[in-house]
Formats: sequence, C-alpha cells, structure tokens
Amino acid sequence: METQILLGDEAVALAAVHAGIGGAYAYPGTPSTEILEYLVPRAAAGGFTAHWCVNEKTAYEQALGMSMLGARALVAMKHVGLNVAMDPFVNSALVALGGGLVVAVADDPGMHSSQNEQDTRILADFARVPCLEPADPQEAYDMTREAFDLSERFGVPVVLRLVTRLCHSRAAVAPRPPRAPNPVAKAPEPQDWILLPHNARRRWRGLLDRLPEMREAAARAACNVLVPGGRAAGFGVLTAGLARHYFSAEAAGLGFRPPWLHIGMYPAPEEAIRLLAAGATRLLVIEEGYPYLERQVRGVLPHGWEVRGKESGDLPLDGELTPDLVRSALGLPPRPQVEPSSLPLPGRPPQLCKGCPHADSFEAVREALAAFPQSVVTADIGCYTLGALPPYSAIESCVCMGASVGMAKGASDAGQRPALAVIGDSTFLHSGVAPLMDALAANTPMTLLILDNGTVAMTGLQPTRLPGSRLEPLLLGMGVDREHLHVVEVAPRRPGELAALLRDELAQAGVSVIVAVRDCVELAKAERRESEKA
Repeated sequence: METQILLGDEAVALAAVHAGIGGAYAYPGTPSTEILEYLVPRAAAGGFTAHWCVNEKTAYEQALGMSMLGARALVAMKHVGLNVAMDPFVNSALVALGGGLVVAVADDPGMHSSQNEQDTRILADFARVPCLEPADPQEAYDMTREAFDLSERFGVPVVLRLVTRLCHSRAAVAPRPPRAPNPVAKAPEPQDWILLPHNARRRWRGLLDRLPEMREAAARAACNVLVPGGRAAGFGVLTAGLARHYFSAEAAGLGFRPPWLHIGMYPAPEEAIRLLAAGATRLLVIEEGYPYLERQVRGVLPHGWEVRGKESGDLPLDGELTPDLVRSALGLPPRPQVEPSSLPLPGRPPQLCKGCPHADSFEAVREALAAFPQSVVTADIGCYTLGALPPYSAIESCVCMGASVGMAKGASDAGQRPALAVIGDSTFLHSGVAPLMDALAANTPMTLLILDNGTVAMTGLQPTRLPGSRLEPLLLGMGVDREHLHVVEVAPRRPGELAALLRDELAQAGVSVIVAVRDCVELAKAERRESEKA
C-alpha cells in the first residue's frame, strides 16, 4: 500500500479502519478531534459507523455495546474526557469483551487547550489494562492495529496514549493491508457482562490472574527495546513515547553510548529495567507527562540506585518536553542561539471571532449585572470561556464541562444573589442537564444562560447532538417554569434587549433559563461555502 503523509491522529484513524472496526465514537476535544474527523466522511464507503456523541461516557458505552456483539470498536477523547468516561472504562476491564476495544486518549502536556496535564498512563494502570505509547505517526498506526489484537487476546480494553505534539505532527506512514471486520455474534455467556457483585468479584479475580500474562506480553513487545551501551557510560537512559526522538537527536553530543531502554508498552517491563540498571550507576528517565516511569523505576530497583528525571529537577515537572530540555538533562551545553529582538511586542490574547454572537451576549451580561451590587457568574468550557478576558471580563469561573450550572447552584445555596451560569449548547447537553435537574428539584434562585450557536465551535464546527430548536421542549420536560423559560435571538448591536430580560430573571426567586440563539459566524461561512459548491 502507498505511503501517506498523515497526522498522528489520522494515522490512528486509518489503522482502525485497516484493523476492521465496526464503529468509532468520540466527543470532540483537542488534540484528539482529528481522529473522528478523519473517519466520519469515510464511514459510509468503508462500511463502518463513525458518530460524534453527546459526551465521552456515552461514546465509550456505544463502543462497549459494539464490542459486546463481537465487532471491533474505537473510542477517542482527550485526557480530561477520560474522566467523564471513567465509570464504563474501569468496569469494561471486568466484562468479557468480544471485539477489540481501543481507547485512544490524547494528553495535552503544556495545557495548550486544556485545564490540566493529567497523564493517561496512570489511569490505564488504575484500570489494570495495557497501554501503548507511540513515538511517531508510524508507530501510532502500527500500535493501533496491535492494540485491537491485544484487546481480543486479553479480553480487556487497550489504551493508546497520545500527546499533542504527536497528534498534530505529520510524517510518512506506511500502511499494511486491511483485514476483514469481525463477524457479529452475541456474547456467549451473558453472566460475564452482568456486574452484580457475585459476577464482578469473579471477573475481577480473573483480571488479576491475567496481569502476569499482560506483563509478559509487554516484556516481549517489539516497542520495548533495550540497547546496550559502552562500558564507560556511567549512567543509563530510559525513554518513553516522543522522548525517544529527543534523546536520539541529542545523544550524539555525549561522545559515548549510554545503555538505553525505550518503553512503548505498559505495564513497564521490570526485568528490562533491571538489566538497564545492571550496566549503570544512575538512570535518567525521560518521559512526557507525569514522572510515572521515574516512580516505577524506584519501586523496581533496590535502594541505592540514583534515579534522575522530573522529580529530581533534571527535567521540569510541567510543560512539554523539548530537545533543549533533554539536552540539558544529559549534561550537554546549550546550543548557540540567536538573541531575540529587543523590540517590545504587544500581547495578543485569544479573542472571539469578529461577529461572534457570544460577544453580544457578554455585553448584555455586563449591562444586566450593573444593576446588582454583588453577583457571581460561573461559566464553562467553550469559545465563550474567552468572555473572561478583556474587553468583556464577564465570567468568573471555568473548571470542567457542566460545572457552571452546579457551581451557580452552590453559590446560590451559600446565599449569593444573583447567581448566573453561562454555558454553551453542546456543553449543556454534555454535562449541564443533570445539575440543572438538581437546581430545579431545589427550586434554587439562579439563572442559566445557554449560548446556542448551533455547533461545537471551539473544536472545529462539529454538529451539536440535539439541535437548538429542541432545547425548549427538553427544558420544559425537565420542569423549567414556562413563565421563566425564554428562547431569544441575540440581536447584533442590540444587547439591551437581552440585558433587560436577564435583569428581570436574575431578580426572580427560582430557576430561570434563557436560551440565547444565533448561529456561529464561522458555521454560517462554512455553510455558505458548501452551498456555493453545490
């Protein structure tokens, strides 16, 4: 098959197709979004399903249902999305998977578009399932295919841990011939899918009994490579994922060859770590994310070995790895650098697009709150989070998907009046529905402003799972008072109309909901381009 130039995300997607998937499911989240973006337009011709889902939990459960019927399934998300899917993820290690289930999780060291830097390797270990960590797009392709085989071999989900730099880097990828999809067949023993305590204890024991076999598979994996070094090295190097390339690029400057172990599959191969240490007095661990391997190495080796890495300060605990950081950790002098110009440059914080309806909504929020001496505005994940920045400075929190609604209720419970929650249409469907039920049950004095721009704009205009026209009956069905539910169009240059409505609802004694509707300006442009093509 012809070599292709692919993003790391695209290599994962193509490998899933060639592995014979029956379906792929995801909620958009940078840097994982391009996996399903690649699959959606190819699904019909490829004979598989590819669906955007309302959140990561529902995506995981759909993939799990496909596996139950014997078909292979891929579920993709960013690292914080795995938090949302943790319940099915951890429990799926206890059921008897039929078709291979691969969980592609994209971590974001450096927090380019995320709230934290959490490391998915720890959650894979927590669930007691294998984890593969590719170093480049070719490995992303190869490991994705291998992950489906491992999943079916051990009957557990397999995690593919990606990072931003890999997801969004392009490289040549040599595909292999595709295999046919699995035949669809119902699980032979339903009790292995019913996690009542009696069955769950039995399945948990079975998972623990398979751990030695999983460790043996990792020890024999071709991606876990031990390279002997010269006798005068004095120290050994352990790398994982992208660190392999950074170390390879800088190692020539050492003048000698240290023993080197690269790990691409977890559980980490303990015997290989001991062999690496046998030829060195100290070890340097180079990894992207948390000091996960660094801590494991200290547990594998007896006391007395010097283990260096993030916790020792040789590498920073936060941010992305870079060749310069690895070079410094190896004790090499900095490369010559060109001094930047002393010309002062103005700050350029991210801004809402010109013509964005959220800008008009935030003007209305600011105008409405001017009537109240004390207020709190909780917000959420989306383009509208930029409302925290000047010139709007209109929101006061952004924690996690859906948190705005629950936080506004809690603030109101503490006695804060008024309490306003601001959330987007997609985020409301993702995680805002449940906390609104709590507020309605308690008749909490708070107002929810849903900014309905008709799309998941921040990650590239993916479709909202429930069109805005159906939000009103959903909200009424949940119990929102008809008198205090308003669906209004956000009028450009007329924020006063929305501001007046907000003032009235912020002053009332129970739950009120305002849905502010106007299409994303970029969505309108995209739709116009498509219509012109037609």
